[in-house]
Amino acid sequence: MKDFLNFIREQGAVGLAVGFILGGAVSDLVKSLIDNIINPILGILLNQAQGLTGASFVLLGANIKYGALISTMVNFIVIAAVVYFGVKKMGLDKLDKKK
Repeated sequence: MKDFLNFIREQGAVGLAVGFILGGAVSDLVKSLIDNIINPILGILLNQAQGLTGASFVLLGANIKYGALISTMVNFIVIAAVVYFGVKKMGLDKLDKKK
């Protein structure tokens, strides 16, 4: 069992597992925050009454949905920040053994 635990710690599996767990746990919460609070505010700033995800323009007959891209980027940045600061504040970054 000791060798198995050393293998897990040396390969960074603990950090990877923590990342997946925290990412999955906060994903719905952050998505709701983005969809229900941040996107409508950004939509107001961009003069898009339907919210940020509805922001688009037509170019040569194609509907370019730049609002959806911005929304996804905001979602990623918020999730990454929550996971990063969560791991740092909880000290989970120190669980993996250094080589």
